[in-house]
Amino acid sequence: MTGIEKGFSGTPVLKGVDLVLEPGQVHAIAGGNGAGKSTLMKILQGVHRPDSGTVTVDGHEVGFGGPRDAEAAGIGMVFQEFSLVPTLTVARNVFLGREPRRFGLIDDAAMVRRTAEILDGMGVDLDPTAPLHTLSTGYQQLTEIAKALAIDARVLIMDEPTASLTRTESEALFALIGRVREQGVAVAYISHRMEEIYRICDRITVLRDGGVALSEEIAAVTPQQVVEAIVGRQMESALEWEERRAPDGDPLLEVRGLTGPGVEGMSFSLRAGEILGLAGLMGSGRTELARLVFGIDRPTAGEILLRGEPAGITNPRIAIAKGVALVPEDRRLQGLVLGHAVRDNLLLPALDGLTRGGIVDDRRGDGLAARLIERLQIRLSSPKRAVRLLSGGNQQKVVLGKWLGKEPEVLILDEPTAGVDIGTKTEIITRIRELADAGTAVIVISSELAELLAVSDRVLVLRRGTVSADLDRRDIADEESLQLAIQGVEK
Repeated sequence: MTGIEKGFSGTPVLKGVDLVLEPGQVHAIAGGNGAGKSTLMKILQGVHRPDSGTVTVDGHEVGFGGPRDAEAAGIGMVFQEFSLVPTLTVARNVFLGREPRRFGLIDDAAMVRRTAEILDGMGVDLDPTAPLHTLSTGYQQLTEIAKALAIDARVLIMDEPTASLTRTESEALFALIGRVREQGVAVAYISHRMEEIYRICDRITVLRDGGVALSEEIAAVTPQQVVEAIVGRQMESALEWEERRAPDGDPLLEVRGLTGPGVEGMSFSLRAGEILGLAGLMGSGRTELARLVFGIDRPTAGEILLRGEPAGITNPRIAIAKGVALVPEDRRLQGLVLGHAVRDNLLLPALDGLTRGGIVDDRRGDGLAARLIERLQIRLSSPKRAVRLLSGGNQQKVVLGKWLGKEPEVLILDEPTAGVDIGTKTEIITRIRELADAGTAVIVISSELAELLAVSDRVLVLRRGTVSADLDRRDIADEESLQLAIQGVEK
């Protein structure tokens, strides 16, 4: 890709970007949210056409009229948000829209056979006839990769492929990427995780403000140089723990013997101004606990208390009225109304307070939205822009911002930094600390242990739906110690 330029509504997004992908090479694409990564990859995938610049494959200039043309040229894409149909089988998903036919009818036997061959080549033991919704997230991710490889991809674009995977599933994915590399496939690997980039990538290109800020062999640059290229300035470590004054007083939130879907006899307390981290493997009960406290699911035993009184939370509406807010794990499906404007998403929880005589006071609403946009530094051309058009990090800021307008007393954050760049992670961690300093009780669920250790005052380790350890942050020596506690191993 040479001299690629692209703009939307008069706003330049890409400014003369060059990118070279070599056979058998894993090339990291990094950059802050809104830097142009997704737009560049969508041009390579045929979703967008560049305003200027050229794309060449094997030395021949190509002009993709759409994704079909890119597929025909061997460009495959593995999406962060899966492009799969849960009710269909693995084989049906792998060949969705490109089903082999015989006598005009879909040839299921051929589809299953060819899917089995692809999975075997990937070194994956997976039944092609299994309905997708019965599989773990890791196997769904592998199905997404098989779908891309089914077009005999010579270039494979992977967008944050480990964002929703466990450590074990991520290890399997890295092994698969190694096999794909050996087959001569060029891999464009979009990731915000430095550890992954330095482990599996050969080269890195960093985009910033629509241009190339850095393009080097991985061995030639340090992680600090990469971070500085992403944010455009020198940074002290955003993930250094800052010891905070321990909150005093009675607990604001108490959970006693709570039992419900995925949770068994869980108990803990949380004071105003305290940040409590929840650590554990997938299935340990972290998200399930959040759903129970927020009233999405109903407990079968135990109780939830606010300021020593039964909370009576039986649904999210009551939770919100009681001052409890939840930023869910899946921002696109659970946290946003994608077709609505940024302004409207930010105001959703606060509409009751902005209404007079059943009519929303637009002036007050515009003012609140503007203050939240400025406070969280959400990058956008207009508050009326559809939230689906924002980068992942800016979408996450909107999900967080809409609750800040309600000033909750208890804020639960489920994977708040998943799929965002280091600069946005820094901003989110800073906002969490500010909220706690102002007296908000915060619960943070994160699979990123470095971030959990950076922000937490205490860490609860969950296993099989219950609390296996309640650790003061000062007693956790390092990330390895916390990982051993999660695994239930004595150090």
